[in-house]
Amino acid sequence: MSDIEFTKGHGTQNDFVILFDPEAGLDLTPSRVAALCDRQRGLGADGVLRVAWGEPLVEAGVLDELPEGVGPDDWFMDYRNADGSIAEMCGNGVRVFAHHLAVIGAETSGSFVVGTRAGARPVVVHAADRVHGEVTVEMGRVRELGESFATLGGRAFPGIGIDVGNPHLACVDPELTAEALAKLDLTVAPGYEPEMFPHGVNVEILTALGDSGDGRRGVDMRVYERGVGETRSCGTGTVAAAAAALVREGFAIEKDSGEVVVWVPGGAVTVSIDHGDARLRGPSELVASGRIARQWWDGI
Repeated sequence: MSDIEFTKGHGTQNDFVILFDPEAGLDLTPSRVAALCDRQRGLGADGVLRVAWGEPLVEAGVLDELPEGVGPDDWFMDYRNADGSIAEMCGNGVRVFAHHLAVIGAETSGSFVVGTRAGARPVVVHAADRVHGEVTVEMGRVRELGESFATLGGRAFPGIGIDVGNPHLACVDPELTAEALAKLDLTVAPGYEPEMFPHGVNVEILTALGDSGDGRRGVDMRVYERGVGETRSCGTGTVAAAAAALVREGFAIEKDSGEVVVWVPGGAVTVSIDHGDARLRGPSELVASGRIARQWWDGI
């Protein structure tokens, strides 16, 4: 069989291997995904984005059924973490996914729906050349899960559980500066309450809201993603961080509207929350395309 074509891209340096597989013919075993994402053994990435239509994924048994709002002919982002595990949603990944579809001509409209395990995600592609893109994603409902805490380096960080289609624990520290945040050791996983998050959780540590430098309010954030480790950015994590930062200032997610610039090590995105519905706008870059050797793939 022929080699497997891929594209490498990132959204604020949260990077992905994109596999264009409309008919869902590739067998994405956890071991293959993990090898592909390994930065010494494979291409290196925080995750894999399989580009497929919805119906073939059901027929192949990858999905039991299409999530609500996703049609059989909609493009579906079959997202896998770097360790090969399946994730419900990835905000940076959706932007890169939509940018890629626009560049290859698979979507000629500036607005379309991307299916995810967390449901349908409408997108608007504001700009897309073969390298640079700018995309807004409708991230769906934001829900508070209650108070909790993370532990790191012997210290407890009070946080708020936030559901954005996947679980997050966003910890706002009003005394934390951007400089002190950058010095935290996130080479080890933060501790959390497994009773509250039985399937694991993405942990964000962030500063309180302040001036972003352009008249808007913003926060600095770092994130430890379940199944991956620390990443340079996490799209759903930026939404959770923005929500938690607003809540700490008296914002009611279901009743109020607000906008936050979230600075991550890989850049900045803008999160808008309006009566519980979130939007994420940010950049995408497509870096390279090539072929994965079929012999290597089959040997894993």
